[in-house]
Amino acid sequence: MGIRHTPRTCYNIAALAEAGYYNDTVFHRIIKDFMIQGGDPTGTGRGGESFYGGKFEDEITKNLKHTGAGVVSMANSGPNTNGSQFFITLKPTPWLDGKHSIFGRIYSGMGVIQKMGLVATDSEDKPKHAVKVHRAFAMREAPDMGGLNGTEQQQHASIMAG
Repeated sequence: MGIRHTPRTCYNIAALAEAGYYNDTVFHRIIKDFMIQGGDPTGTGRGGESFYGGKFEDEITKNLKHTGAGVVSMANSGPNTNGSQFFITLKPTPWLDGKHSIFGRIYSGMGVIQKMGLVATDSEDKPKHAVKVHRAFAMREAPDMGGLNGTEQQQHASIMAG
């Protein structure tokens, strides 16, 4: 989805994943009916840096919008402050358009993401029990769609194409 519109962001995430940066990190912020956030190796929401070192520029495009559940974007603390943190939406979040670099969409396992959005959290939206990324890896090509029927393949292909 995003490689065409957000190449530096996609490269950052893929390079960090391949380096093992995200392995055994927690989703440190979960807000029911909004989003789940991870990618901070400190688990605090205040850490993490990009593959480039420090922060890097936004890649905002009008072609990509937070139109529904499963949109994957960079978390930031303001313009041009992308590092390693990302979030996954649990519903449409149009107020985030133009503020966060979108680089992907969940293509499989959205049921798991939705369940993650229901975990118990404290008053600061931190999960009461750890929700972890055990192992992250970069995909170099579209996933195998052999188990999908024709209509599902077309829907999947349109999501992958952005």
